[in-house]
Amino acid sequence: MGLSTIIVIGVSIIGLWLLFFIFPINLWITAQFSGVRISLFEMVFMRFRKVPPKLIAHSMITAAKAGLEPITTQQMETHYLAHGNLTAVIKALIVADKANLNLTFKQATAIDLAGRDVLEAVQVSVTPYVVIVPAIMGVSVDGIQLIAEARVTVRTNLQQLVGGAGEETVKARVGQGVISRIGTAKNYLEVLENPESISKKVLADGLDSGTAYEILSIDIADIDIGDNIGAALQIDQAGADLNVAEAKAEQRRAMAVALEQEMSARVQEAKAKVILAEALIPAAMAGAFRDGNLMKGMKKVKR
Repeated sequence: MGLSTIIVIGVSIIGLWLLFFIFPINLWITAQFSGVRISLFEMVFMRFRKVPPKLIAHSMITAAKAGLEPITTQQMETHYLAHGNLTAVIKALIVADKANLNLTFKQATAIDLAGRDVLEAVQVSVTPYVVIVPAIMGVSVDGIQLIAEARVTVRTNLQQLVGGAGEETVKARVGQGVISRIGTAKNYLEVLENPESISKKVLADGLDSGTAYEILSIDIADIDIGDNIGAALQIDQAGADLNVAEAKAEQRRAMAVALEQEMSARVQEAKAKVILAEALIPAAMAGAFRDGNLMKGMKKVKR
């Protein structure tokens, strides 16, 4: 076999490989026998658009065999070029269809492009799961602290999955509702005896509004008694009142001491005036004696 023959054979093999690569005839035949109408040239153009024909063809075959509503190649290509997970979308549509859930291709692609796992979302919608809310502390009217643990059974709300609030919002709303319900109880025994009243009241508040989930049930798993907040507050208030009373008593004592000191000062001042007056008497008598007034007065007294 000459060199030229080898070259011709090699070129022929490469040519055939390029032909079958550019024209995926096997894939086209498989699609035709699977009932999927997709042209060979359409598959060729997919390669130029950097879309894998095998992914599109297999997705269309899977959708057709599952009995889904017809999905065009343009829709699938658009989702793939938008960096979506086309395989997960098709699987999610199949699960939703078998579970009689209303989910369209447009909704599924929107959920996928929003960054959520669309297949997991559909599975959670079919099979609800439990969200455990961390320990919630509330205080009843009688001042007893109660610590409750709630379990919330939810399922995905596919119609609000895009733009809806997540699991943390559900936990926060349930916690707020439990605290509010405990706070309206007249005493802690009312809550301990009837914990389902909390569930009914919280569930009736429509806490799943605007979220990506639908709350099916709220169950109070455990309730513990905490501190006596009311008694602690009363003790603190009594201590504060005692401090105020002591401050007022000290103020009155200080005022009494000041008044006593003032009275003592006045007494001392009066004594000083008396002593001064007594000191002036001899001087006055001496002056009167010197002027003769004292003798005249004594004569008048004798008469």
